[in-house]
Amino acid sequence: MSHSPKNRGQFTSSLGFILASAGSAIGLGNLWKFPYIAGKSGGGIFLVFYLVFVILLGLPIMMSEMAIGRKTQLNAIGAYRKLDKRWSFVGVLGVLCAFVILSYYSVVGGWVLKYIAAYATGGNFGGDTSAYFNNFVSQPWEPVIWHLVFMALCALVVVMGVVKGIEKVSKLMLPALFVLVIVIAVRAVTLPGASEGLKFLFVPNFAAVSSLKDLGNAMVQAMGQVFFSLSLGMGITITYGSYLKKDSNIVKNTGIVVGLDSLIAILAGCAILPAVFAFGFEPSAGAGLVFTTLPAVFADMPLGTLFGLLFFILVLIAAATSAISLLEVVAAYFIDNFHWSRKKATIIMSALMALIGVFASLSMGPLSNIVIGGMNIFDALGFFTDKILMPLSAMFMCIFVGHVWGVDGITEEIETGAKGAFKVKKAFGIILKYIAPVLILVILITGLLPS
Repeated sequence: MSHSPKNRGQFTSSLGFILASAGSAIGLGNLWKFPYIAGKSGGGIFLVFYLVFVILLGLPIMMSEMAIGRKTQLNAIGAYRKLDKRWSFVGVLGVLCAFVILSYYSVVGGWVLKYIAAYATGGNFGGDTSAYFNNFVSQPWEPVIWHLVFMALCALVVVMGVVKGIEKVSKLMLPALFVLVIVIAVRAVTLPGASEGLKFLFVPNFAAVSSLKDLGNAMVQAMGQVFFSLSLGMGITITYGSYLKKDSNIVKNTGIVVGLDSLIAILAGCAILPAVFAFGFEPSAGAGLVFTTLPAVFADMPLGTLFGLLFFILVLIAAATSAISLLEVVAAYFIDNFHWSRKKATIIMSALMALIGVFASLSMGPLSNIVIGGMNIFDALGFFTDKILMPLSAMFMCIFVGHVWGVDGITEEIETGAKGAFKVKKAFGIILKYIAPVLILVILITGLLPS
């Protein structure tokens, strides 16, 4: 049971789609995860592997998901069911992944709102940014309130629809994001000593991967980051692709979205790592890089409070555009398959995700004694999506496209709206049939191995 395409809404222009899709991809994965994983994985070596896997995995998988969405004009589950109902479980994995990710992603979005409020009121972190962050996240009420505010803002946009909500907000927020990241990157690279950070990011240091284990780890981290950064295996590109007009150019759209996402990730590295090096901090500070290391950097920087405020506004824009797309994936399923109104689907699903997010937030404080596989609730949710759901969804998608629907079938859809033949059809087919599934399987197995 599903809606007809005419009742679902469509992006009004290719620009609207590109900005919305780029917004879905450009998120905390670029501004939070990319710099600290690059810092932990050898800098320049990691960047080389990352760019290779963007081309080898990111482009063909995103193109395939976009084609599946446009072909069927349905949500992730409905799309697979329409093409071959035996494979609808792949769509289920994607929608479930989006649901679980937003449940804890919105908690981090709440942290960003808290830091914006802190910088807007003077940026006083008491001299110890680590203690400030740890004290904040372990509180029972304040992080939960910020999490609920963030989720409510995202729900408001999705309730407004594809054109008036998602497309309109993306057209405002993405240009603002680009301006902010460039301003902060320019400030960072002009700091005394910043050249060491740029050297770390762009010049491969083979001493950082002196063993095969280190080299393999950098490769796997790069592959995993490509999936997280491009929002692959989450049903987002299928859902947004379903709002595309039939004459849209999938090859061109995919290239622009992937290019913009990679550019922002690199600019984020330029905004963060030079500043970290300039003030003598460790680039391998881990997940706390944004919330503990950078506030310490801004505290030592001229006009640091202003740049701290601008930076966290930048992170908020990135987090919000991704969160909106995750919520749309889940809402679209209930709109298509159960004929729920957009308002009903958005409110009910965002309320359920917000509830799970409350437990994720409390797991760093009052519920820290609840342990799942050695992890608190927040970390366990992240492990479930990043290490299991996302790679499984993407791997089965490649198998489905390469061996069930067939390369000829998807190529025909890709060529619809494209000017001229799909010239890399043979390479595209080999990647989807053989290379991508094997590489994703490596990510899956490595992610499940004890560290």
